[in-house]
Amino acid sequence: MNHFNLMQFFEGYVRNYRRLNLSVNHNVSMFTNREIDYFASLGEMLGYEVFIEDRKMDYAMGRSRPMDLSWWKWDKRVSEVEYVSLDLHLERESQWGKDVETIEKLFSETDEGCLPKHVIGIQYIESQERMEFLNKLVVEKNRLQQSHVLMVYRYEDPGTGMQKVSACWFTPDGKREERHAFCKVDESGYWFMCFEEEIN
Repeated sequence: MNHFNLMQFFEGYVRNYRRLNLSVNHNVSMFTNREIDYFASLGEMLGYEVFIEDRKMDYAMGRSRPMDLSWWKWDKRVSEVEYVSLDLHLERESQWGKDVETIEKLFSETDEGCLPKHVIGIQYIESQERMEFLNKLVVEKNRLQQSHVLMVYRYEDPGTGMQKVSACWFTPDGKREERHAFCKVDESGYWFMCFEEEIN
């Protein structure tokens, strides 16, 4: 079974962030839309059937719930009527108070054919301290789902006064890798990102 290197996805997200053309004048909804569109375009270039606001059953809630973004694998050699797999479920959230709900959506109790091989959660959080609590929740919920997971947290860094972006990649067996970047505004008033080690 092939799996993506999700940390490579994070590197592309950081390196290409300026291309999203998000300025200091844009509202949070525009940030959400542009970031989801970025991953939608990436999925299409990789050959997936891509859907925004796709739905899957959540048995704990007793109803279907939307996925911000999904990548489905279609291969007529395998099946003429069903998708081969759900290869990515992505959620993007700007509200701090919905951080746990975002994780619950990524790891919902659902039909076997709707269990994603990979999940990406991109969310604003209140502080760096909150990250450890959320990561423990991710590991706990992923014990059953067994996805490869990339959690991207964006928060104010009091040490630098900038917005910090921390990526945590989890394998199904709980191994973890981290990488950090910062959001900055260029001379034209547009947001870009650079890795922590690249800050002058």
